[in-house]
Amino acid sequence: MNFALLQQAQQGSPFGPIILFGGMALLFYFLLIRPQSKARKQMEERLSKLKAGDEVLLTSGFYAVIDRVEDKNIYLKLGSSIVKARRTAVAALAAEPAPEQN
Repeated sequence: MNFALLQQAQQGSPFGPIILFGGMALLFYFLLIRPQSKARKQMEERLSKLKAGDEVLLTSGFYAVIDRVEDKNIYLKLGSSIVKARRTAVAALAAEPAPEQN
């Protein structure tokens, strides 16, 4: 009889683990997924507004001036030469302040 009472006391609520995992999923979403998607949207917006004459900072660390813009590619003036690069190679506009690190 003691054994049956002990088992009932140890079982607890069946919703405990569900609530725990739900809370962890919400925490994961608000700390990792949401800020990353927000930053991605901002970057896509910046890349869509690129135009000829803008000075940009590339992910390689080079500063270049945009010569012309196509759908997925941009042509950049690096010194006296013009190179072709993907739009995603642009890290930031040179005139923008550095992004804040959280």
